[in-house]
Amino acid sequence: MPNRAMIEECDVIVLGSGAAGMTAALAAHESGAQVRLIERFDRIGGTAAVSGGVIWTADNPRQRAAGLSDSREEALAYFRSLDHGDLRDETLEAFVDAAPQAVAFLEEIDALRVSLLAGYPDYYLDRPGAKPMGGRALDHDLFALGELGDWASRIYAIEEPKPMMLRETALGGGSGIVPPTELQRRIAANERGFGQAMVGRLLKACLARGIEPMLETRTDRLTIERGRIVGIEGERGGEPFALRARKGVIIATGGFEWDERLRRTFLRGPADTPASPPTARGEGLGLALAAGASLGNMTSAWWAPTLAPPGEQWPGGEQRAAPVLIERTVPHSLMVNRFGQRFCNEAANYSALAGAFHAFDPQSYSYRNKPAWLIFDEQYRERYPLGTVMPGTPLPDWVARAETMDALASQIGVPAKALEETVSRFNDFARDGCDADFARGTSAYDHFYGDRSRQGTHVTLGPVDRAPYYAVEIRMGMLGTNGGPQTDGAGRILDHADRPIPGLYGAGNAIACPTGGIYAGAGGTLGPAIAFGYLAGRAAAGANAS
Repeated sequence: MPNRAMIEECDVIVLGSGAAGMTAALAAHESGAQVRLIERFDRIGGTAAVSGGVIWTADNPRQRAAGLSDSREEALAYFRSLDHGDLRDETLEAFVDAAPQAVAFLEEIDALRVSLLAGYPDYYLDRPGAKPMGGRALDHDLFALGELGDWASRIYAIEEPKPMMLRETALGGGSGIVPPTELQRRIAANERGFGQAMVGRLLKACLARGIEPMLETRTDRLTIERGRIVGIEGERGGEPFALRARKGVIIATGGFEWDERLRRTFLRGPADTPASPPTARGEGLGLALAAGASLGNMTSAWWAPTLAPPGEQWPGGEQRAAPVLIERTVPHSLMVNRFGQRFCNEAANYSALAGAFHAFDPQSYSYRNKPAWLIFDEQYRERYPLGTVMPGTPLPDWVARAETMDALASQIGVPAKALEETVSRFNDFARDGCDADFARGTSAYDHFYGDRSRQGTHVTLGPVDRAPYYAVEIRMGMLGTNGGPQTDGAGRILDHADRPIPGLYGAGNAIACPTGGIYAGAGGTLGPAIAFGYLAGRAAAGANAS
């Protein structure tokens, strides 16, 4: 179990035990530093632990081994074609260069075992440098949590076993079918995939090097002497706690999506249902601000439409939500707004889809597409899951159900005539296999989450014409925020004059993301997280203590 011994001094302090924090701790340790890993909560892994665990990395080792073509130049061209003014050359180039190095480093010390998520395309395929056939998304091999001993119970979302690799599931383009004997073997061995495999391996590598996370340790302030960050002060076990760092402090505490005041202050548009665990509360942001950090990318997030079933809660009582990926992409479904009208290509990538939810109508002074509803029929129910509700199982009472579209409209409070006309028009498109309004089904990305037993655009297009009809509310949420203190290309946090604050570093969702607000493809959050964890850890370990 966690060691509660007080530590008075070390070389590098890492705040946060997610993917960025543990990567930073390992990079600093392997560079010769004595490291302490500090976690405010009683669980390990943060957002990474509940994620799919995919890592987006251009020109990565697995690509090269598979003979797939990629290059630094293509990756940079791809990002720059999507830039809306929030990219910084130094940090973008540092990410593209360091990400494959970070993957290789973590694999070399057995803190990572990954394989290609074959065929997973980049999200913006019309842009130069995009890879329509995939290769940049890396998935995790299974990991047996029993290797962690008592620490296994400390990983976030441990109550949700995932004895499959993402690439085996429909979410990763697989069949979702594992032979029963193999599935039973995995369950018996407590083998996990997804982000739980990622966090498990990182934690095992940390423990093997004596880096035991100090749980339930709150950091209230950074210790500053003569302009340099030299440690932290806070509370542990109800007692004051202080720890000095000879070389530096790395902030990797996650974003601020669970702090309502910070969301209201910084984020553009509505966003009320984070899909992350309720650990990302902006503590790292506050620490960096108090040290004089400059900020970047604060209005953006890793947006995602979410499903937030009533009654589903985190252990602390917070509303639990999950990203809506497959549900809005498979056939026999469409999304409508409060006017009963479609407003987007439902199969578009989740991060970009936020733009549709954030569309503001100046005439009514409201967000036109909130609330939004996923409409589907009995054909959908027979074939596809709705969150954790599997086909053939009873529907919970938070799903609206009616025998006619008119009655369904009445239940969800949208104009019946408009809804009937919208569904009728959509059904004509679906039967013809051509969505004349939003081009649903025309990109490789649209197909990835669709029903691959079908052909062409019908992998995602299917009429909604068999009663009964159903509806669930789709909320605007996020996987996490991606704004925070600005860094340089080594992960050093910058002040308002763009000078490094001595002894202070950052990584993950706690900093201004090196890719700005651009979600390049699957793993667009974890790629930058491990890259800058690697950079910050190495930089902090080599910092001059004077």
